[in-house]
Amino acid sequence: MKKTILPILFLALCSFGSWAQSLTKQDFVQDLEFLKKTLPEKHTNLFAKINRAQFENKVDLILMRSNSLDWDRFVAELFRLTVSIGDEHTFIEVDFTKTLPIQFEVFKEGLFVTGIDSAHASLLNSKLESINGHPVSEVITRFKEIILHENPSYFDDHLVHYLNNPVLLKGLGLIDDDSKVAFVFNTAKGQTAKADIASVAGKNAAKLPLVRSGNSLLSKRKEGNYWFDYSADKKILYFNYGECREMPNYPFAKFNDELFASINQYKPEKIVLDLRYNSGGNSGILRPFMEQIKSSYLNQKNKFFVLIGKTTFSSAVMNAVDLKRNLNITLVGQPSAGLINGYGEVRGFALHKSKIIVAYSTKYWERWKGKKGPLKPDVAVSYSIKNYVDGKDEALMQVEKR
Repeated sequence: MKKTILPILFLALCSFGSWAQSLTKQDFVQDLEFLKKTLPEKHTNLFAKINRAQFENKVDLILMRSNSLDWDRFVAELFRLTVSIGDEHTFIEVDFTKTLPIQFEVFKEGLFVTGIDSAHASLLNSKLESINGHPVSEVITRFKEIILHENPSYFDDHLVHYLNNPVLLKGLGLIDDDSKVAFVFNTAKGQTAKADIASVAGKNAAKLPLVRSGNSLLSKRKEGNYWFDYSADKKILYFNYGECREMPNYPFAKFNDELFASINQYKPEKIVLDLRYNSGGNSGILRPFMEQIKSSYLNQKNKFFVLIGKTTFSSAVMNAVDLKRNLNITLVGQPSAGLINGYGEVRGFALHKSKIIVAYSTKYWERWKGKKGPLKPDVAVSYSIKNYVDGKDEALMQVEKR
């Protein structure tokens, strides 16, 4: 599913391009029958929120419509099926070969363009009004068919990841031609603008050389799984932890030594750990930092802040929960995409004909007994498009005033 959806998914995806378009009805039937048999056998508890009869009936209903299936509808049906299971770590991973060169983000004012190809650069920071004649409200309703939406953070994060996916737009009946899509926007100047945006080769618009806004935000100034920045003026040390993975040429142990050397040198008044854009990996990577910060003078109220948000998922949620339970931190931001307690430890299998990966959970994680839903911040933040464009981070603004 999403930009990463899970880095721990161990199966390599097969590239098939236009071959996917030539799958027959029998191919779809064989894949559905295999999924119907295999997923209940492999998942640790597939029927936690749906019983076997309901699951099999949903697969059978797709089989009954197999004559009308094409590649796009087949993919959308598989997404719908996993939504009915209700496990955020059980999902469909498709090797998409085309994308739209546009990216969106959800702000309190609506859906806005935060990345776009240079040919349409004038539309940057515009508000989305409709797709192919379908108003945003209808687009969101359609996407709720294929994305879990009990947790708004999870839905919003996955919505902006898939909103530029022509296969899913077509599979949901929002467009008829996946080679281009008609958009209507409300520009930053308050004018209505229309644009037909053509699909390009690629799996993820985030990897494309787009014109982007928000680049002056502190959280976007550097790249890497982990990095830090010290502000002498504000006396705040900012630690961006973007992925729970070791960097090949920069071990976390070395980074951690450098971070604490800076703490010892500069004696910051506050430390910020930013987990907002971390979708998981190995929760153990952060352990040296957690052990060392626990005995630090920064482990006290209004000195240690952890930022969470709509992309905080899986192992990043585990880290945030451990910090909240065992240290004196203040959580700032928005509810996490991942749940405090839930299924995980993902594995996957490939459908024989389509080569689509079905990811499934093999373990239930109870990180905080009795807790339900996502991890919620102590200090809630609403992000605005204006501050985003101006490089003002509402979460860091909350830290500074405390």
